[in-house]
Amino acid sequence: MTTSRCDHCDLIIGAGCACSPQPPQRKIAAHPDWGNWDPNTILISPTQYAHIPGCTHLSESEIKAPRWGWTTVATGTWSRISSSQPVRATAGNTDRVATRRCQTCNESA
Repeated sequence: MTTSRCDHCDLIIGAGCACSPQPPQRKIAAHPDWGNWDPNTILISPTQYAHIPGCTHLSESEIKAPRWGWTTVATGTWSRISSSQPVRATAGNTDRVATRRCQTCNESA
């Protein structure tokens, strides 16, 4: 049996990790300038960071190909993003891969 450690809290996932098991849902009222992104969208930066639409240190106008990629994922994917479980973009720049999560997005969950 293999165990995986959470990239955010470093505890074992399913045995002590209390981090959100799903992507943080964007708060539409708090981010009125963001468009109609699916709440399960993960934005992938050129530096391999995963972000959630509405991230407070980004603006939607920055999120365009070929600089950025994005994908819609299943619930629970957000907490597993790591170098051992990367997420690949399926739209925008499909060469983009996320291997770590934005801490601002993590904290807004």
